[in-house]
Amino acid sequence: MKAIVMTQPGGCEVIKYVDLPTPVLGEGQALVAVAAAGVNFMDIGARQGTLWHDMPCPRLLGVEGAGRVLAVGEGVEGLSTGQRVAWVYAPGSYAEQIVISASALVPVPDDIDDRTAAAVMMQGLTASHFATDFYPVQPGDIALVHAAAGGLGLLLTQMIKLRGGQVIGRVSSADKIAVARQAGADHVIVDSQGNFAEEVLRLTDGEGVHVVYDGSGPKTFQGSLDSLRISGTFCWYGPVLGAPAPLDIMSLPKSIKIGYAAFMHHVRTPQLLRSRAARLFELISTGKLNVRIGAEYPLAQAANAHADMESRNTTGKLLLIPSRLDD
Repeated sequence: MKAIVMTQPGGCEVIKYVDLPTPVLGEGQALVAVAAAGVNFMDIGARQGTLWHDMPCPRLLGVEGAGRVLAVGEGVEGLSTGQRVAWVYAPGSYAEQIVISASALVPVPDDIDDRTAAAVMMQGLTASHFATDFYPVQPGDIALVHAAAGGLGLLLTQMIKLRGGQVIGRVSSADKIAVARQAGADHVIVDSQGNFAEEVLRLTDGEGVHVVYDGSGPKTFQGSLDSLRISGTFCWYGPVLGAPAPLDIMSLPKSIKIGYAAFMHHVRTPQLLRSRAARLFELISTGKLNVRIGAEYPLAQAANAHADMESRNTTGKLLLIPSRLDD
């Protein structure tokens, strides 16, 4: 089968398109034909060497996708050959086929296509965690959403609006304003240097926002602190772009609450994974949640997808499609 591996930590040049043996199916597992694989900043972190330190190279990339079950191992119940499934975390998803623990798979409804299913798992479940578990948005709350035109930002904006909140979206360039507004952002700030707090305070009559969702790295950290109101909540995520400097807890302003949000806590059991994925699919089916796929690439062009994501010039979700003619 064809797959994408990294030969060593580094830039996009370490990504290789290779032939590998079909993975061996084990007890409690399913062999799945990958129809679409999601591209995430997590993958870039793995490629750069900031994640997955204990995994030797060459190693397969990718964690998210959707496809069809080819075979199931002993002890697997509730899955059958030919069934359409999706997953949010299975290392090695940049491939034509993958072996996955059956407990990590969720069924995909007939009215949700493979690309949409693959596009919504990581970023949709992350957005759900942010807006419901980490900080349950209430009607009237004002949220600051960084990277508001990205795949996560667009889904998070819609979920905040569904819960009755307001959104101030921050984007890196003016050509992303329309995309953020289409998702429901009430205000959009264009900023690529971390100079946004003054405008946030102006838009909130000097009060600041109830919650800020920031995965944009150290450059935006202070501005996000300055954008919060008294007793506001800072949702920090996304280790790939780096962590802020060490904090003196006594120096935190305005009695704010700050924490690192990990989406896996939202789906920490197979039951939670399936129920929350089913809720995402329901929102899509009923037209309440729109999944924007910004670009699709043949599997062989995974390096191009990484380069485009790192350029910060993309909007929406990026996908790799193994079923295309890659050569």
